[in-house]
Amino acid sequence: MRRHLLDSSDNGESEIDLTPMLDVVFIMLIFFVVTTSFVKESGIDVNRPSAKTAQKQEQGNILLAIRPDGEIWIDGRTVDIRTIRSHIERLRIENPEGEVVIQGDRLAQIGRLVTVMDQVRLAGITTISIAAEQGSN
Repeated sequence: MRRHLLDSSDNGESEIDLTPMLDVVFIMLIFFVVTTSFVKESGIDVNRPSAKTAQKQEQGNILLAIRPDGEIWIDGRTVDIRTIRSHIERLRIENPEGEVVIQGDRLAQIGRLVTVMDQVRLAGITTISIAAEQGSN
C-alpha cells in the first residue's frame, strides 16, 4: 500500500494552471494603460531662457515649441502658423485638463511668440504659460 502512494506511474502528476494569473496580469495592464495620462511633447529641444521665478508644473500640458529660426513644433513635427489653432483644438479635446506651455528658444523673435499666443487664444485657451529654466539671470 505504501508503495502505491509513492508510485507516480499512474500519470497523476499535478501541474500549476497559469491561466488565472495571466488574466489578472492582463487586467492590470489594461487598467494602467487606461488610467495613465499621456503627455504630448513638442518634439524638439529648445534653449529656454532662465528665470528666478520659474515654477515646475506637474499637470500634463500641451507643449508648443518655437525655434530661433521661427519654426513652430507640436507633437514632434513642424506646423504652419495658420494651423496652430486646429492643432491646439484637437489636443484640447484629447486633454481637456491640459494647459498650453510655449517653449520658446531664447533667440526666438517676440513677434512670433505673440502670434502663436494669439492663435492659442483663438483656439479657446486663455491660460498660457511660457517655459523657462529655473535659475538666476
